[in-house]
Amino acid sequence: MPTTALRPDAHYFIVLNAGSGHSETEERISTIRTVMESEGRVCHLEVVDEPEQLEAIAREQAAKAVAQGGVLVAAGGDGTINTVAHQAVLAGCPFGVLPQGTFNYFGRTHGIPEDLSEAVYAMLRAEVRPVQVGLLNNKIFLVNASVGLYPRLLEEREHDKQQYGRSRFVAFLSAIKMTLRPHRHLRISLELDGKERRLRTTTLFVGNNRLQMEQVGMEQLTEAVEEGQLVALAPKPMGKLGLLGLLIKGAFGKLGQGDDVVAFAFKRMTVRTPSLYGRKRLKVAADGEVSNMATPFEFQVLEGRLKLLASGAAHGDSRKEAGDAATA
Repeated sequence: MPTTALRPDAHYFIVLNAGSGHSETEERISTIRTVMESEGRVCHLEVVDEPEQLEAIAREQAAKAVAQGGVLVAAGGDGTINTVAHQAVLAGCPFGVLPQGTFNYFGRTHGIPEDLSEAVYAMLRAEVRPVQVGLLNNKIFLVNASVGLYPRLLEEREHDKQQYGRSRFVAFLSAIKMTLRPHRHLRISLELDGKERRLRTTTLFVGNNRLQMEQVGMEQLTEAVEEGQLVALAPKPMGKLGLLGLLIKGAFGKLGQGDDVVAFAFKRMTVRTPSLYGRKRLKVAADGEVSNMATPFEFQVLEGRLKLLASGAAHGDSRKEAGDAATA
């Protein structure tokens, strides 16, 4: 994959999501500034205290990065990285990541350290690598996007994390709880290559991350992602216990065993819902962030549109922490 070097005097415009802990935020700020100063590099650090300010601040910093030939950087979880990356794609500027989330699929896939100090050092030595992103209507996604039960699961997980803490164990228990609740199946029609396909499923999950596909046991689809496609997963109609079984299979990296899931790769797909739902907007999730979006849904891949700073080869053990993928 082609890479290009940055100017040695490039400035870094860092957008840091403060999250909920003041002391933890201060420690992150100190770590970033210490490493940048030790390397003689210039950073402009903007701390986001209110989530609703994130998009506007990211847009402002992207404009500054473009004007000064610098780099836009996201410091936070997958949702923060998604929002800031969206502005980097729109502006066309280089993009750096300092992953601070629970799962960090995007950073791990591209060899970015999870330790903050190591991530800053790695970023300063990185080169620009073009990376594909997914697009759901007008919203990009780096890891995955979905409609149906999955966005509801993410909302419940966020509620539980606020009560019990942000851990992968809490996320998994939250997923089990949501799976056992009453749910309805979604009737959708897919348009692929001019042909229509009808599905009845609890959720439509679209992935753009090789590591996540490997960890749930869908290795047969990882090559498709590497070759510039997205992958779709849709459980066949089943009850609560069936969905719980799928969740457990995903946690143990065995989702690809059996025929309980419809799975295929694509570059562009239109998803429509029948008028019987009586709504033109449905809940969708993009990299863990839930919102309401107008139908129909247009999924497509944008190859090489994100100018990512990455120093090493993309990596990730397909069996390491396999349970992460079942709830991420």
